Amino acid sequence: MIRLIFLAIGLVALTALVWHVGPSQILQTIQQLGFVSIVIILLPLLVVYVLEAYGWKLTLGRWADRVGFLRLFFVRTAGEAINASTPTGMVGGEPMKAYLLKQYDVPMVEGLASLVTAKTAMVLAQILFMLLGICLMVGILGGSDHNVLAAAVGLGMLAFGLLMLFMIQRHGIGMGLLTILRKIRLPMKFLESREAQLLDLDNTIRGFYQERAGIFRVTVLVYFVAWAIETFEVYAILFFLGVDVTLLVAFSIAAISVLIKGAGFFIPGSLGAQEGGYLVLLLSFGFDEVTGITFALIRRMREILWIMVGLLVLAILKEKSPLPSTTLTS
Repeated sequence: MIRLIFLAIGLVALTALVWHVGPSQILQTIQQLGFVSIVIILLPLLVVYVLEAYGWKLTLGRWADRVGFLRLFFVRTAGEAINASTPTGMVGGEPMKAYLLKQYDVPMVEGLASLVTAKTAMVLAQILFMLLGICLMVGILGGSDHNVLAAAVGLGMLAFGLLMLFMIQRHGIGMGLLTILRKIRLPMKFLESREAQLLDLDNTIRGFYQERAGIFRVTVLVYFVAWAIETFEVYAILFFLGVDVTLLVAFSIAAISVLIKGAGFFIPGSLGAQEGGYLVLLLSFGFDEVTGITFALIRRMREILWIMVGLLVLAILKEKSPLPSTTLTS
């Protein structure tokens, strides 16, 4: 219910932003884009998805060969559609990915463990990407800009979250959750009946970091390259909107855009918060309001397109493997 309230607030905020800038001016600016320019704008995100699927393949290890890269790409696309379009966030999308792998005989524990380690590598690469973007922003705009302070605070919070994630994994995600639930005396029959699988999950995650540290570092590098590819999407959008932009500015905007999107996690799809943040960000780099809100809307539209593709893939995969009432099985 609370998330629905935030969604309504976000929708109102987005409508107000569009009305403030002027719908006719925004539409006129979008009409500058032709079919070829739209395809070019969409291509970088396809490359990002391919690289992120490859990063997951690395953490999945020997089971990845059984699935095949193309299938893994489709499973990831379906799971990300759930992450982006439902209030469950990664709570819904990540377990769904692990479950969809079961139709290729990948054990649920192995699938979940690979997703946890892949997500950790992705967040670490994300922090490095945003840190570099903030440094560029300081160099381009000067260190006195208040946006730099806000970005640094957000980055610090994300780094703290990553540290907590590592600590939780070290002590055990599954058994740690079960221990907490026991201490606060909440009903936990579902988890208690699967205590052995939870312990196996914890051991599998620890084993990955101990035995495959090199693979983890390569995975972080792959995800960093994936994040950096978004620079070309930002550059393409602004270029086709007819404004002058350098790759360094595009890199900084792409990096801080990730932080802006993450800051609105409590709103489904970061609706409104994401667009407002993009507008403020582009204004700080000297672009006008029309360019800022048009940029935000184009990124929103390509996001919706990929969600639709992901949901279509999910429907096809679910048809092949109907969902059970519970998913935490070996």
